[in-house]
Formats: sequence, structure tokens, C-alpha cells
Amino acid sequence: MRRPVKNRNIVKPDRVYNADHIAKFINYVMWSGKKETARKVVYNALDIIKEKEKVKDPLEVLGTALKNTAPNMEVRSRRVGGANYQVPVEVRPARRSMLSMKWIINAARAKKGRPVAEKLADEIILASKNEGEAVKKRENTHKMAEANKAFAHFSWN
Repeated sequence: MRRPVKNRNIVKPDRVYNADHIAKFINYVMWSGKKETARKVVYNALDIIKEKEKVKDPLEVLGTALKNTAPNMEVRSRRVGGANYQVPVEVRPARRSMLSMKWIINAARAKKGRPVAEKLADEIILASKNEGEAVKKRENTHKMAEANKAFAHFSWN
């Protein structure tokens, strides 16, 4: 068994909403160290959500979206006796939130023809309503885990 990691990077809350998960989300949106650009994109997306959904707090919509796209189970490849098996395992909470954020961001980036903030806002709104590409990705992950439930006895670590 692997030893536990002692020094995880603790992200400071963001400036505007004072929330840890927004700071984390900004870090995942960031490309090539351009944090200020990522901040603008995320804050613009949250403003668009506030406008479109007519809600006071866009963090609720984002929280719902993250909850709806977070996977409970995933498959890990495991080599046993010369054969590779896709073994279903439970997802750790930190990885669950990371996957959720990554899937929403990648789904938004995959769309074409509009500013990133608009695409991100649309994907977050869709995910909060249990629709969209990120939710499909979670469903596919769960289906894979369900289909390979027969190999669950290989997860002995």
C-alpha cells in the first residue's frame, strides 16, 4: 500500500467570493500560468450564470454542477496473471472534485465559436440541471464501473 501524502497544496480562497472551490476551479482553468486571465474567465462565467439563471448566488449553481458531475466509482487498470482487468474502485473525495471540475472545463473547451466564459457558463448551467457533456462523462464512468463489477474482487489494496 502507498504511504499517505503529507504535504498537499492548500489553495487559498479566491478574492471575490472567498471560496476554496472557486480558487481551485480558477487553477484548473488556468493555462500556461496565466492566472489573471483564468480569473477573468471564471468571474465572467459566474456573472453570466447570475444573469441567465436569475439567481443571487452563482456559487449555488456551480456547487450543484460540481455535485452532479462528481463520479462515485471509476475503473482502474490492474494486471493480474498476465491479463489486464478494469477493476471498479471508489473515487477519493479530492479526486472526485478534481474530475468534476476537469470534465466541466474540458466540455466547455470542446465547444467552438464563442468566448470561453460563455461556454463555461453554459456547461455549468447544463451540469446543474443534470445535462451536458460533463454529466454524460460521469454516466459513462459509472457504466464502465458497473459493467466491470465482476472484477471487483481484484481490488485488494
